[in-house]
Amino acid sequence: MATNSVDTVHVNPQLTKKDFTSDQLVRWCPGCGDYAILSAMQNALPQLGLKKEDFAFISGIGCAARFPYYMSTYGFHTIHGRAPAIASGVKLSNPDLSVWQITGDGDSLAIGGNHFIHALRRNIDINILLFNNEIYGLTKGQLSPTSKLGLVTKSTPLGGIDRPFSAGELALGARGTFFARTIDTNPKLMTQIFVESSRHKGTSLIEILQNCVIFNDKTHGAVTAKENKDDFQLHLQHGERMLFGKEKNKGIRLNGFKLEVVTIGENGITEDDILIHDAHDEDTTKHMMLIRMQPPEFPMALGIIRAVKAPTYDDLTKQQYELSKENAKFSNVEELLQSGNTWEVK
Repeated sequence: MATNSVDTVHVNPQLTKKDFTSDQLVRWCPGCGDYAILSAMQNALPQLGLKKEDFAFISGIGCAARFPYYMSTYGFHTIHGRAPAIASGVKLSNPDLSVWQITGDGDSLAIGGNHFIHALRRNIDINILLFNNEIYGLTKGQLSPTSKLGLVTKSTPLGGIDRPFSAGELALGARGTFFARTIDTNPKLMTQIFVESSRHKGTSLIEILQNCVIFNDKTHGAVTAKENKDDFQLHLQHGERMLFGKEKNKGIRLNGFKLEVVTIGENGITEDDILIHDAHDEDTTKHMMLIRMQPPEFPMALGIIRAVKAPTYDDLTKQQYELSKENAKFSNVEELLQSGNTWEVK
């Protein structure tokens, strides 16, 4: 008996956070900010509309570097400071992958500093998550490249005398096209930034102010403490005025060549005096000024500070590859070997 055949359409169900959660036991210290970052990432990936096998997480060495084990995706736990090189190779060999590099302030800004800045300047289409707890956590509390001046650690018993790096300033100095800053106490903001960074064509750098409860507790307390967050967190949105404070009556104004904090209603200040954030401005001047703002004089700028368009390394590499194919004298290796003068050895 004949039957009518109907083509079956297989629709991939919407992925959820659970789909990106691996079966590995998470081995971070209780209270570590890494847990919030992991959760935010697992919430962000289902929003991107990609399959699990379309993601690859590449890490170096450090507490943050365990991240790939806890993601149910492709992953590679690599060498101290060299994750950008591996991530670049992964992206170039498979351009369709969404590649995420997981790193810490020591892994990326000390031994990996050279790889870090060159990944940024090349603008290869990867996403870099920089966990910044201003300490070496995995090796039990030594000074890191972002540690505050005077910090007493096991490697600096009299206090650190090295001036700390600023991840954002380094990114702009390396001509980075995307820089965002967020905090581990705001999972919603982290999730939003992860989604936006994945949509950016080029290298996305996200600095996450992350707490190490064991070796550098509350290092970002001036920004993250509940009693401080209204006055010391400036949440930036492209095209919107830079307002903050519990009543949203404080703002950032450009006075000559410097930024200043003003209060609406005082000294004739109105909302029209408050700067409008332009994340797409090619000029880095205001972005650099925002990155440098620190409590207690200023709030910390959070959100997407810079997002500009520029050719990506992967696209330029592809163009050169296609051009080489068009102009090649030989179509395969055999033609090359048989070309010109040949000798037969007997």
